[in-house]
Formats: sequence, structure tokens, C-alpha cells
Amino acid sequence: MTTLDRARCRLKAHPLALDAALAAGVLACMVVGSFVGPRGDHVVSWGVRRPELLSLVLMVLGAAALVFRRRAPRTVLAVTGTMSVIEFVTGDPRAPVAMSAVVALFTAAAATDRLTTLRLGLTTMTVLTGAAMLAGPMPWYAQENLAIFAWTGMAAAGGDAVRSRRAFVHAIRERAERAERTREEEARRRVAEERLRIARDLHDVVAHHIALVNVQAGVAAHVMDKRPDQAKEALGHVREASRSALDELRATVGLLRQSGDPEAPTEPAPGLDRLDELAGTFRSAGLHVEVARADHGTTLPAAVDLAAFRVIQEALTNVQKHAGTRAKAEVSVVRVGPHIEITVLDDGAGEAAGPQAGGGHGLLGMRERVTALAGALTTGPRYGGGFRVHAILPVETRTRAPGDPA
Repeated sequence: MTTLDRARCRLKAHPLALDAALAAGVLACMVVGSFVGPRGDHVVSWGVRRPELLSLVLMVLGAAALVFRRRAPRTVLAVTGTMSVIEFVTGDPRAPVAMSAVVALFTAAAATDRLTTLRLGLTTMTVLTGAAMLAGPMPWYAQENLAIFAWTGMAAAGGDAVRSRRAFVHAIRERAERAERTREEEARRRVAEERLRIARDLHDVVAHHIALVNVQAGVAAHVMDKRPDQAKEALGHVREASRSALDELRATVGLLRQSGDPEAPTEPAPGLDRLDELAGTFRSAGLHVEVARADHGTTLPAAVDLAAFRVIQEALTNVQKHAGTRAKAEVSVVRVGPHIEITVLDDGAGEAAGPQAGGGHGLLGMRERVTALAGALTTGPRYGGGFRVHAILPVETRTRAPGDPA
């Protein structure tokens, strides 16, 4: 964040201080402008003059009212408008007290609806322009009087434009948040439906065949001694039912797992300390793997260490499946500030095009692991051939809440 951005954040956090600074700036402009006045019968040349004491008091009061322009915009507009009318009637020559009313009208227009802005704008333009034209030594068509009409009209139009833009940005932001919530709810609904479907399938497979096995096993136990032939037939039914159950379970689980996925571990969760062992297993299978590490002995949390190991494991598995054993893979682990960066590259020397040819379930699993730890994952083809997997994981664990944006 730059110095300018930090200053803007501080000003937004203290709106009263911002309004006080604006009031001071408006007061300075009015005071400087009060020393310049028209010279001659026509407003064609300008000279230095000395403002009257009443004009200085009106300028100070009008600027002081601007400090509260956000809290009571209509009241501030009425106060500054009154100060401006008094100056138009008593000032000779006039001081630019109407500048505070212009700022107040802009604020009121930006804080209200369009119909209210129209009413306030027309009222302010009529009162100030009428007072300027009817009072004072100058003719009604003087440029100074017409300038009051122009400045008040531009203030009302500018405030309405700011209000419209704020409403438009707020609507877009609200629509984006609503769409994000809808996507998350749709994703949760689909996950729940898939879980119910899998539960129904497993229930149908297990309940039917296990019930059949139980019945036939009871028959076999009952007639084992007296009718061994019937017991043998019942055991045959048990064998067929168990084989059918295993086949259907295998088919159901096959829908959930990708062909060639590693078996579930039966030992403590691995980490980057077993990276050389992992690379050795792929080398023994014929894949050329090079490993480079620059993590300077960083000790990672268990979740991050496991995720880093699984990302490398899945990436090398994809290289072996899709690029073939003739491909060359490069693995690098680098500590960069508060993150650990993992990169797996291959030169695409095999016959397959890349991990996309296998359905992409491995890439999805990697992305879910990394995102769950508040990390980032990028994958894609390399220029000139091959594939690249790049993961950034925090050294300290920061898991995402379910509602946080990914």
C-alpha cells in the first residue's frame, strides 16, 4: 500500500477531519477571492480591494458550517445560503461567500435522491440568483450574477452524478456478492446430492448382498450335518453373492477415484522430508526426475508439509501417466518470505498432451488442498511443450472458512 493509499484510508476513517480540512480550504479560497474585486462600471477589469468586517464574519461562519455537511446536509445548505443572501444584500463590493453554499449544495445533492436534489437545486438557484440580481450596485445581467446561477446548477448536477455513481457501484458489488453466495450454495447443494446418491448406491449394494449372504450362511449352518449337498449349494450362493457385492462396490468406488491413484497410506502422513524417497520411486519406474531445494531448513506445519508432498506426488504421477517415462521432470522447493513455493515442470517428451487428457481430477484435488490452506495454485501448458504446476503455500497455517472467497 502506497503512502497516498494509507492517507486516503485515514481520511475515510475520520470524515470529520476531512470535512474540517475542506472547510479550511474553502475559507482560504473565499478570503483570497475577497481581496479581488471589479474595477470600473463594467466587469472587465479587476483590482485589489479590502473586504469589510461583516464579509469576513460571514465567510468564517459559512466555512465553519461546512464541517458538519455530512451530518446535516440540508441544515448546512440553509445556513450557507442565508450567509450568501446577507452578503449579496450588504456587500459592496461583494465577497465570494456563495462558495460555501455551492459546496453545501453539492453535498446535499450527493446525499439525497434525485427528486430532492431537483427541489433543493432549483430553490437554491432561484434564491441566490434572485438575491444577487435584485440587490447590489451591479446590473442584473452582470457576469458575477450569472456566475451564481451557473455554479449552483453545476453543484447540483455534480452531486447528483456522484450519488448515481455510488448507487451504481453499490448495486454491482451487491450483485457480485449475491452471485458468489448463489454459487457457494449451489456447490454445497451438489455436494450434498452427490453424497446422498453415493450413500444410496452403497446401501443398495451392501444391504442386498449382505442380507443374501446372511440367509444362505444360516441355511448352510442349519443343514450342514444332515444334508451336506444342500449346505454346499448354499455356500455356493454365498460365494456368488459376495463376488457380486465386491464387483459392485469396486464399480461404485471407481466412480470416486481416478485410475492409477496411489493407495491410501497406512503410515504417518509424509512430508517434504521424504521428497528424495518419493523422487526415487519415480526414478525406479523409469522417469527422469531432478530435485532442487532452497527452503533453508524451514520447518512447516503438518498440514502444509503434507499438502506440499501431495502436490509434488500428484504432479509427478501426472507426468508419468500423461507424458510417459521418456519425459524429464524438474521439482523445486523454494522459501520466499512467508511462503513456500513448489514448482513441478516437465518437458512433455511423451506421447500424451498433458494432464487434461486424464480428466483433470488430480489437478482438482491439488487445488482443493492448496486452497484449504489459503494458498494459490496455477497449472497450465509450458511454452514450447510440457506442463507446469506451481503452488504457493503459507509457512504458517491459515485455513479458509467455508464462506470465505477462494
